[in-house]
Amino acid sequence: MERSTPPPAVSAPGHRRGLFPESEAFASGWLPAAGGHEIYYEECGKPTGKPCVILHGGPGGAINPTMRRFFDPSKWRMALFDQRGCGRSRPNASLEDNTTWALIEDIERLREHLGVEKWCVFGGSWGSTLALAYAITHPERVESLVLRGIFLLTKRELAWFYQDGASMLFPDAWERFCRPIPEAERGDMISAYHKRLTHPDRRVQAEAAAAWSQWEGDTISIRGPEARPSKFNEIDFAIAFARIECHFFANLGFFGQKGGDGDGWILRNAEKIRRIPGWIVQGRFDVVTPMEAAWKLKTAWPEARFEVVWDAGHASTEPGIVDALVRATDQAFNV
Repeated sequence: MERSTPPPAVSAPGHRRGLFPESEAFASGWLPAAGGHEIYYEECGKPTGKPCVILHGGPGGAINPTMRRFFDPSKWRMALFDQRGCGRSRPNASLEDNTTWALIEDIERLREHLGVEKWCVFGGSWGSTLALAYAITHPERVESLVLRGIFLLTKRELAWFYQDGASMLFPDAWERFCRPIPEAERGDMISAYHKRLTHPDRRVQAEAAAAWSQWEGDTISIRGPEARPSKFNEIDFAIAFARIECHFFANLGFFGQKGGDGDGWILRNAEKIRRIPGWIVQGRFDVVTPMEAAWKLKTAWPEARFEVVWDAGHASTEPGIVDALVRATDQAFNV
């Protein structure tokens, strides 16, 4: 029987909730991982609270204090970590043994280290990809999923953002993105950038990383360039972000390691998360991860609650996205 997908809830401007107060980490450290990596992690909120793990985006991004503020610190025990090569994890910008499956092993290693049986998994953009892959692989360890800006890491999504699609909405930003790449190589922008971001000369890496990061920053929010994360202007961050992100995209998230070419792996395995309570929040005008992917996920996972924010793009800090995510984490607390 064909599944019937109910219409999504719609979030429009009005009275909206904001972020929770800032909270300091009560524990932090580095966790040894396979392949010579050391994973930086921290815990925030209530030490005896309900456990959750917060996954940052990218791949190649890093945790930041704002990520803690989607959860009530008086109720939740929040775990955050910088993924391999990212943020304060060591070695920085490393591509060695850096795959989706290695990151899933790191999440499990952190869960065991913290003595957590099951937890809520929270992630947006690439964080949603990783959260879904983790939940499919370890459904018994996931109590609930709160996801934003769904990214299934398919060829179609990558072509939209890095080849032909978003470029039509942002021709000025696209021109800047193309600038470091000779015209003869522009038929495959991910491959062209991958060659430069893995080049032995750091100056070549830096030029490519700056352009790669700016393209994402220019398109991330309907509020315009002022919403661009300031870290994109820091060359060390930009190099790590661009190198790791392009590494994952050039390899289609390494989903092919589980059989086939890897394209569409998450949707093919969505049945495994059907019993996990879930919340999906999607900006209607998200250009980085367009709503089609969220709609396909909801169709495959009709039990999930699906909310579309009509006046939002991709950024997690847009007011409507904040409101929807804060309400979702409150509801997830009662699961």
